Amino acid sequence: MDISSQEIEAIVRQVLSGMGASAPAGRPAAPAAGTAPRSGGDRGVFEHVDDAVQAAWEAQRDWAAHYSLEDRQRIVEAIRRCARSHVEEWSRKIVEETGMGRYEDKVEKHLATINKTPGPECLTTDAISGDTGLMLEEYAPFGVICSITPTTNPTETIINNTISMISGGNSVVFNVHPRAKMVSAECLQALNTAIVEAGGPENLITMTREPTMENVDRMAANPKVRLMAGTGGTGMVNALLRSGKKCIGAGAGNPPVIVDETADIQLAGQKIYEGASFDNNILCFAEKEVFAVGSACAGLIHQLEKQGACLLSPAQTEQLVKLVLQPNPKGGWEANKKWVGQNASKILAAIGVQVPDSCRLAVCQVPADHPFVLAEQMMPVLPVVCSASFEEAVDQAVAAEHGNRHTASIFSKDVDHMTRFARAVETTIYVKNSATKAGVGIGGEGHCTMTIAGPTGEGITCAKSFCRRRRCVLAEGGLRIV
Repeated sequence: MDISSQEIEAIVRQVLSGMGASAPAGRPAAPAAGTAPRSGGDRGVFEHVDDAVQAAWEAQRDWAAHYSLEDRQRIVEAIRRCARSHVEEWSRKIVEETGMGRYEDKVEKHLATINKTPGPECLTTDAISGDTGLMLEEYAPFGVICSITPTTNPTETIINNTISMISGGNSVVFNVHPRAKMVSAECLQALNTAIVEAGGPENLITMTREPTMENVDRMAANPKVRLMAGTGGTGMVNALLRSGKKCIGAGAGNPPVIVDETADIQLAGQKIYEGASFDNNILCFAEKEVFAVGSACAGLIHQLEKQGACLLSPAQTEQLVKLVLQPNPKGGWEANKKWVGQNASKILAAIGVQVPDSCRLAVCQVPADHPFVLAEQMMPVLPVVCSASFEEAVDQAVAAEHGNRHTASIFSKDVDHMTRFARAVETTIYVKNSATKAGVGIGGEGHCTMTIAGPTGEGITCAKSFCRRRRCVLAEGGLRIV
C-alpha cells in the first residue's frame, strides 16, 4: 500500500504525541525532526488555504487519536484563561479595526462567550439496556470544520466556536471577515499558543492571512473539510447550503418586541433601551422594532426617554431614513454600511441633532410598514409602532420578522399572550420580560453562543452541535448484570 508524505508526517506526529513529547513551558512545541515545514504557517495563520486545511487535518487526527476528554477539558480551560487575559485588548482593537460598536459592550460579550460556552462536559452518552442487549449513543467528531465568522463579533465568535468545536474532537479552519482580519489573527494565534502550551497539538485552529470567498469555495471542495459552519447573513447561509456538505448556518434576524397593555412599562423601557443600544445594535438577536399595544405606547416612549433615548420628530425620522438606509436592488430598503454599528450621537449629528455620547439610542414613532421596521438596520435606531390590539401587534411583528425565525421578545403579564406570540413567530430565541441578549446567556440563564443556527435547526449551538451521533450495540444481553 502506498503511503503519502503527508500521511507519514501525520504518523510521526501521532507517535511522538503518544510518547508524551511536549514543549517546554512557555513556548510552542518545535516540529518533529525530519518533517517538512508547512508553507507560511505562523501559529495557525497560513498564506494558502490548502495549507491551512492540511495542517488542521493533521492536528485533528492527532487530537482525536491521542487526547482524552480530560485533556480536552484541560485545554479548553487554558483557552478560557488566555482569552480572559486579552479581553480588553481585543475589544478595543475590534472597535478600531471595524469602526463599529462600543468597547464596554464588547468586553461584556467576550466574557459571556469565554465563561458560558460549554466544553466537553455537554457531550453526554445515552444508553439503553434491555433483554436483547446494550445500546450506546455517543457524540463523535466530524473532523475538520470550516467556520466563517462575522465582522460584528469577530474574536467573540472565534473563541466561542473554538471551544465548542474542539470540545467535540474537531479542528477548525476559520475564514474570518476581511474587515476584522488583523484582530482575528491575533486572537487565533494567542489561542493556538495557549493550546500548545497546555500540551495540545499545534494548528488545531487555523486561518488564512487574507480571507476570501474563494477560500470558502476551496474549503467546500476539499474532501478533508467535513462540515461547513457560518455566522452571518442570509446570502452566506444560502451559499453554504449549496456546498453539498453538512452545514450549520446562523443567518440574519430582525427581532420584534411586543409590549402589551399588561406589561410593566418601566421594566420594558429599561430592558429595551439596554438591549437595543447594546454594542450599537449590531447583534443579530438585538431588538430591532417594537409593537406597543394601546395605552402602552405612550408610556413606553416616555420610559425610553427617561433611560436616555432621543425621541425624533417625524421630519427628523425621514431625514434619518435618507441618511442611513438605501434602496435594496431586490426591493425594499437595506442599511447603508457606513452607519452600521455607529454611536447614536454620531448618527444624529449627521442630521443636525446634537445629543451627548451618553445617549445610546434614537427612538421614532412610525407605522408598521415603515422602512425602519422592515429593514434590519443594525444601528441604535429603534422604531416604535403603536398597535391597536394585541392581535394586530402579533400580525405586525410576524410580518416584520420576515420568517427568519431568529429572535423575538414580549413584555407582558398575560401568559396567554406570551404563548400565542411564541406560537405565531416560531423563533429560535424567545425572551419574556427582559432584553433579548438574555436569550444567549448575557444577563440570562443558559449557555452562550455567537452561532445561532436557526436556518439549519441546531439553535443555540454548543459542542454537541458540531458532532455526529454514533451508535454502538452489543447484542445477546452481553455486559448486562440483571
